[in-house]
Amino acid sequence: MPNPSAAMLVIGDEILSGRTRDANMHYLAGQLTQAGIDLREVRVVSDDRDAIVAAVKALSQAHETVFTSGGIGPTHDDITADCIAAAFDDKNDVRADARALLQAHYDRQGVELNAARLRMARIPDTATLIDNPVSVAPGFTIGNVHVMAGVPAVFQAMVASVLPTLTGGAPLISQTLRIDRGEGDIAGPLGTLAEEFPDLSMGSYPFQKDGKYGANIVIRGTDNAQIDTAISKLATLFPE
Repeated sequence: MPNPSAAMLVIGDEILSGRTRDANMHYLAGQLTQAGIDLREVRVVSDDRDAIVAAVKALSQAHETVFTSGGIGPTHDDITADCIAAAFDDKNDVRADARALLQAHYDRQGVELNAARLRMARIPDTATLIDNPVSVAPGFTIGNVHVMAGVPAVFQAMVASVLPTLTGGAPLISQTLRIDRGEGDIAGPLGTLAEEFPDLSMGSYPFQKDGKYGANIVIRGTDNAQIDTAISKLATLFPE
């Protein structure tokens, strides 16, 4: 049985403009790999309501689970919660449980829970909260979509809260073989080997060093014995 599939939606003009480098996709991919959930698709959209709603609908229908990052902060352009609610035909407003978390947090700090900070308590009616041990303001889950902050430390903490609730499959295993030949020499035999092992994923990552061409061949799958066999066959095709 194949592993469950997942998608990620990265939201924010700052990502698309290059002002901010996204680190969350790399982190999520590693965590999902360990959990036996295959990250199959990643999209990046601007802070545009229609684009976010359309992407959420498409990804939630195509995959077992979806993670979003970005756009749930206190500023006017943090519109993710509204868009997610719209995608699920739900109402979005300040919720008592989320407000209580923020109120207690800011009371401890001696800081006012003003209108801007209160925006972070706007949660769709049918959603469940995602714990945020870093800065308290919660994420939320609605349907199969997990809505998380874009700040890497907070995103990672929220992923840690959500992953134990998901059903995973077999962890993905990988092995790498370096071949000191150009990809033109490797492509044919590698394609034949890929046909022989349809349950494995085979990727070729070329390099050039000291004027010579080569490639690292990465074979991935959930069956270690199959990967061992495929690597052994590949090694015999390209002896050192």
